[in-house]
Amino acid sequence: MTPSALHVFVEGMVQGVGFRQATLREARARNLRGWVRNLNDGRVEAWFEGHDTQLDSMLDWCRRGPALSEVRSVEHSRQQATGSASSFEIKF
Repeated sequence: MTPSALHVFVEGMVQGVGFRQATLREARARNLRGWVRNLNDGRVEAWFEGHDTQLDSMLDWCRRGPALSEVRSVEHSRQQATGSASSFEIKF
């Protein structure tokens, strides 16, 4: 199976509630590569690379988020993996 990528924008109460740290944990638990970061407009953006089943599971998690978050909407698109990330990290 060829890895693919998932580009995600999460909107709601997703900053200041541990969303990035929880995303890091969840992505690593699924053996995904990529990154997550806060955006100036209050959203969280993430890029995940892995196999479709892992990406589907991660997307489901993003729609819920960690306990203190309130996810209002998730925009996402499937893309071709770049292979540039060797692990998952938080971008600042």
